[in-house]
Amino acid sequence: MRTCRTPRRRTRLAVAATITLSAALTAPAAVARAADGPPAPTPGAAGLGDPMFPLDGNGGYTVRHYTLDFDWQAPRTPFAASTTIKATARQALSRFDLDFAGNELRSVTVNGRTAQATRDGDELVVTPKSPLPEGSSFTVRVDYIADPTQIRHRDDAIEDYGWIPTPDGTVLYPQPNGAKLIFPCDDHPSRRAPITFRVTTPADLTAVAGGRLVDRSTRPDGRVRWTYDSEQPVAAQLVQLAVGRFRTIDSSGPGGLPLRDVVPDALVAPTKPYRDRTPAQLSWLRERLGPYPFNRYGVLVGDTDLGVALETQTLSLLPKADLLGTEVDAERDMVHELTHQWFGDSVALATWSDLWLSEGHARFYERLYSQEHGGDSFEAAMRTAYENHDQWRRQYGAPAEPTEPNLFKRMRYDGSALVLYALREQVGADTFQRIERAWLTKYRGRAASTADYLALASKVAGQDLAGFLRPWLYGATTPPMPGHPDWVVNPVVTG
Repeated sequence: MRTCRTPRRRTRLAVAATITLSAALTAPAAVARAADGPPAPTPGAAGLGDPMFPLDGNGGYTVRHYTLDFDWQAPRTPFAASTTIKATARQALSRFDLDFAGNELRSVTVNGRTAQATRDGDELVVTPKSPLPEGSSFTVRVDYIADPTQIRHRDDAIEDYGWIPTPDGTVLYPQPNGAKLIFPCDDHPSRRAPITFRVTTPADLTAVAGGRLVDRSTRPDGRVRWTYDSEQPVAAQLVQLAVGRFRTIDSSGPGGLPLRDVVPDALVAPTKPYRDRTPAQLSWLRERLGPYPFNRYGVLVGDTDLGVALETQTLSLLPKADLLGTEVDAERDMVHELTHQWFGDSVALATWSDLWLSEGHARFYERLYSQEHGGDSFEAAMRTAYENHDQWRRQYGAPAEPTEPNLFKRMRYDGSALVLYALREQVGADTFQRIERAWLTKYRGRAASTADYLALASKVAGQDLAGFLRPWLYGATTPPMPGHPDWVVNPVVTG
């Protein structure tokens, strides 16, 4: 996510406080066992215990596939929707939770049988007719009336998120945890599953989603049904679905990679000069990061005034202002979101505290690319970040120590890119690039943490880098910058 300008979250806190993230991510919840039998069914955990959002994600099962069926009608108009979830029980389940907020619930079934469903804040608590044995596969269907006016606001860089209206339809801003406003899900960045989108629209509108268009068919009533396959697992916060009067422009990138831009009709011509640069940007990043990790890529131009771009998987969302501004700013924004396809999309976040790995890398390569293509000096930008780092630590927390209100503040961008710059200065450009390539290769298609990065960097460099990196990532004071003894941190102003 890149910004152009610099709710009810904690229900059932008593429950969430007992959840440890490591246990929730790596092992089934503890269950009582009968003396001579299988585990006794128990409730799945209400959340994963992430320090930012304790009730995001769910325990006790693993989602294998989502199917979203949306009968889209018109902007800001509720419509019939259903979500079908195929999952595997990781423990014997008496009940389980889905992350699902707002929208009018109609019915819930588990394996075709009506299930009891109750709301608890942003949690939908589902109790099946019969307990689900550990290791069993099961199917949940939730029918509801989707409300495309479901929007929430954050007092940081994200601004509004959820369903974001456009003049003739919608785009999605699910980050950080707005997917639950759109469909019932396991809404945590470490949890991913393939998604099939089946969206019916009026004949004069187009539905687009991340992944591949599988089918387009006209129904007897003249409405059009669009079917998309994500092709690869995707985190709920990276899902994109847009409806509107779009033109789809297909082309190819390096190695024949399919490219698809989706652009409102009136913006096709004015955004073309920048969109045509995607192949060159892909080539530049592939030289540094290795193979592009997905089957296709493209840009969705959002007809919205929100100043936020978003790395939705395989179809980055850029608001129209990003591609109607200066050449340097447009390319920076495009490279930022494209870099996220490697960092944040392919290698996912283990927790929200690891966001520095995603946004820091995107800002690092965005600034490096800009310098090499006529933009500002990368070193000068990092020196400015260094001068302000202690102040940012005080305001927003250290790079790997965000708080929920400060999650998307500047420290996660230039402040985190500075950590990577310091690492490169410490180990040299060649070793740094080997670390980056090894990271993206080892954790491709997986979630990884800050601790994982420190361990892998140390292994590749042949030296213990944890002692070097930890002061950069944690605590109140910025360490000296290797190779730059003249760089000075501005004093923190206290009030």
